[in-house]
Amino acid sequence: MDILPTEKLLDLSGKVAIVTGGAMGIGYGVAIRLAQAKAKVMIADLDLNAAAKSAEEIESYGFAAKAVKVDVSSEEDVKAMIAKTVETFGSVDILVNDAGIYPTVPVENMTSSDFDKVIAVNLRGVFLCVKYGSEQMIIQKKGGRIINITSIDALHPSSVGLAHYDASKHGVWGFTKNVALELAPHKIWVNAIAPGGIATPGVAKLQKGTQTAVNMEKMLEGFLAKIPMHRMGEPDDIGKVALFLASDMASYMTGTQVVVDGGVLLS
Repeated sequence: MDILPTEKLLDLSGKVAIVTGGAMGIGYGVAIRLAQAKAKVMIADLDLNAAAKSAEEIESYGFAAKAVKVDVSSEEDVKAMIAKTVETFGSVDILVNDAGIYPTVPVENMTSSDFDKVIAVNLRGVFLCVKYGSEQMIIQKKGGRIINITSIDALHPSSVGLAHYDASKHGVWGFTKNVALELAPHKIWVNAIAPGGIATPGVAKLQKGTQTAVNMEKMLEGFLAKIPMHRMGEPDDIGKVALFLASDMASYMTGTQVVVDGGVLLS
């Protein structure tokens, strides 16, 4: 066994990471931790202005980051994202699939379009990013790390109104395990992180209330009461676990889902 200092085990120097949905929330928490570990980070987001501002903020700390616009449900957009990253930084070594949506609507009020949109972004998007991201990693012959952000809803429903979201996240977890088998011969490790309640701009927007049949404020209050740690998570709580999975600290892990939920599934 090589005795290496912890900072060496967590050193991502020479690595290039793509973080989808990286402009804010969990994605930004992941992006800045990877950048702090010296990875060059491409922040890929549907909102290019927000992604550019986040990249500029990361650069202001002395780290390397750029932004690219992507609709992860679009095959052409995903191909362009990979190509832009290679053009800008030279490779793709780490891929974090965080982009996702979670509109709340009970099935009785859900349209087929509502369902299809969530599946397109949350599940098809992961498929496309993994397909073309791993293709680039295989060409490079250096291995790689893929981290899919699922949810505790991939294991147990958290509230009424998220049936389409839960279906997508169960799908991502199943997809993660199968692709881990497929990509292991190429030394590409594929894992997932299942966040619980995380304080993000998206959650804050839900707390202000939406025009649905679900009382979001009441639902979120009930969810918080179930958390043994008595707090919502922060994006950095997920960022630190993503750094672990992207680093040599997780050298013998693939096909695993790490639950980061403050203990809520215990209740």
